[in-house]
Amino acid sequence: MKASFISRQQEIRYIKHSFTEALCAQLNLTEVQAPLLTSTTEGTQDTLSGYEKAVSVAVKSLQQEYEVVHSLAKWKRAVLGQYGFSEGEGIVAQMKALRPDEEQLSEIHSVLVDQWDWEQVISSQQRSIEQLHDTVTKVYKALKTTLDSYQQSYQSAEPPLELPEHIHFITTEALRERFPLLSAKEREHAIAEEYKAVFIQGIGGKLSDGEIHDVRAPDYDDWQLNGDILVWNPILQRSLELSSMGIRVDRAALLQQLAAAGRSSAAEQPWHQLLLAEKMPQTVGGGIGQSRLCMWMMQLPHIGYVQQGVWCPTTREQYAGLL
Repeated sequence: MKASFISRQQEIRYIKHSFTEALCAQLNLTEVQAPLLTSTTEGTQDTLSGYEKAVSVAVKSLQQEYEVVHSLAKWKRAVLGQYGFSEGEGIVAQMKALRPDEEQLSEIHSVLVDQWDWEQVISSQQRSIEQLHDTVTKVYKALKTTLDSYQQSYQSAEPPLELPEHIHFITTEALRERFPLLSAKEREHAIAEEYKAVFIQGIGGKLSDGEIHDVRAPDYDDWQLNGDILVWNPILQRSLELSSMGIRVDRAALLQQLAAAGRSSAAEQPWHQLLLAEKMPQTVGGGIGQSRLCMWMMQLPHIGYVQQGVWCPTTREQYAGLL
């Protein structure tokens, strides 16, 4: 039991270290320290779908309320501007967050969220589909490099995971037209099973049928220039979202998306005011799930095998050996 536990921990460490190095090499990133708390008055908290309640922390000595971060989507962009990062340069942080309002814990959802939160400066002219696809391709190369290295270093499950040479790109509208009778989540499963690795582009805005593919906060990704990286998980026999990413909003996109989401009042917050005054750089960025990536590469059936989570007794009985 001890040997198995240590071996699993070593594999997790190997994957996390290897992917960090590969991602930094592909996107010219510098690893930085991540905050755990954010002020409720600055506007840097990621509001996710809009209904999740952040964990509140009262700091007695400061006599102020703070919140545990949901992600670092807006914090990273402010840091790049504050320290004068140049076009083509970026940062990555090892983020940990708590999302206790998760609707349901499952094989891929837990209260603890851990991810590589990265951001890179681009020019205004690079706010394009071509730049988005180029960046996705680089992230995918880091993923393939890490998988190949891991499988060479450790005895992987049989049959071994395989990724195609190139990731497949498809828009949410084209995906809806391809599978009109399926729900959004079922479409993701179907396209991931077919191509094994796919980038689904354009998440947050309404499709031609008036529905949205999935919810995205209106104040970080441009809904026309964002998307998710999905891979096929042969153990769970379903798609697995590894990354949500995109080119970030400029002034026009921010105002348009806040209005569409019925949250125009958020524009008065300090972070949003800086962006509207065009005092922040144009960036592309995203988050890549650490535990999800590890469980997928190690071909484990539950995220609890690679992270210290909280689970009900029934789950622990069903999956012996959860951390």
